[in-house]
Amino acid sequence: MVVGPNEEGVVRNENPTSRGQLMVVATPIGNLGDLSARALALLQSADVVYCEDTRHSRTLFSAHGISARQRLHALHEHNEASQCAEIVERVAQGEQVVLISDAGTPGISDPGARVVAAVIAAGLDVSTAPGPTALIGALSISGLDTERFVMEGFLGRKVGERAARYEGWHREERTIVFYESPQRLATTLGELAERFPDRRVAVVRELTKLHEEVLRGSVADVAAVVASREILGEIVVVLAGAPAQTPLSDELIVAALNEHMASGLSLRDAVNRVVEQLGASHRETYARALRLRADEGA
Repeated sequence: MVVGPNEEGVVRNENPTSRGQLMVVATPIGNLGDLSARALALLQSADVVYCEDTRHSRTLFSAHGISARQRLHALHEHNEASQCAEIVERVAQGEQVVLISDAGTPGISDPGARVVAAVIAAGLDVSTAPGPTALIGALSISGLDTERFVMEGFLGRKVGERAARYEGWHREERTIVFYESPQRLATTLGELAERFPDRRVAVVRELTKLHEEVLRGSVADVAAVVASREILGEIVVVLAGAPAQTPLSDELIVAALNEHMASGLSLRDAVNRVVEQLGASHRETYARALRLRADEGA
């Protein structure tokens, strides 16, 4: 049974084994032996299974001796929004609905998040049979810090979009994980080498598959290797975060502002120069500069 919102607006599931339910099920990212016993049982018993590609999922079903019985329905990036109402209705009618992607966990850089949100919004039950995900698998063997990390999904195709993302990484101290296509990997690593040549990186290719490979080293070194050879397969990039920043004192920032403004720079240019040189917050540095100007005029 799903209990409706309480006075704080919180919805909680009291009986996650109720019949009408959406189950988000993780499937292998390469090695078919990684399908869990619980996931297998759910695929066998579900009233209906929504998947990215029915042909791909039939291969998974066949490998594990599961009968599809006309239960497979396509749900991909192009039809996910239109399928939400149908899935909500099925769960509301008491059906056991399973959601899978071609590989890994639905909703993690794959279709599924909209469906989950729609079923939750309808006050119905959602649960999971967790398992394989390229994100966690790659992070776990990267050799980089795993205590704090951020998932960036796929980077934008446009140069400006990627540049904006990189700009935020200059001060991002958490390990950064993202997916990349083999066709764009050399370009992306080249761009990273221009900005973060000495940071450590792990490029994880074909995880759990026959030709699994991990390239580890500095961004500059790994970028050179990738640029020199053909890269194929599914790829996860794990990039070390920025070194921990030493807090900047007000005295240091004020001294730098005074120096640049005394040399003739405008307030705006002085702020930009300090931000660039010291890595200070633009908002806070600009506020300090305004206070300096006010003090001078007092």
